[in-house]
Amino acid sequence: MNGEREHRARGGREDARGARGEEKRAVLRPDATVLRSEAVIPRDNVVRPAPNRFSHVLEEMHPYWFERSEQAPQPDGMLPAGTPVLLLREEGDHCRVVTGTGLYVTVERANLRKRPDDG
Repeated sequence: MNGEREHRARGGREDARGARGEEKRAVLRPDATVLRSEAVIPRDNVVRPAPNRFSHVLEEMHPYWFERSEQAPQPDGMLPAGTPVLLLREEGDHCRVVTGTGLYVTVERANLRKRPDDG
């Protein structure tokens, strides 16, 4: 038995084969984790299909809110500078926009720059 283990260890390929000559394969799965509630995007904040034309771009890295209200002063996330967005609705100094990934959020109007017309 010990000699057989040495042979398989030296041979390499035989080590990974079962009794019928079939290759054994292991499936490695990560440990399951439950995401915090902040990691979930509300259904009402996803647009499908996502837009493929955009009217504005974010000039700087910018916070966004799923719903902008006095009860939600903390942003829900950040969008990187240069993110193209489609402006859907203006609400005073804030706007409702959709990103290329279909994220429908509120951003501050001051950080939006109109894109030049493509044609």
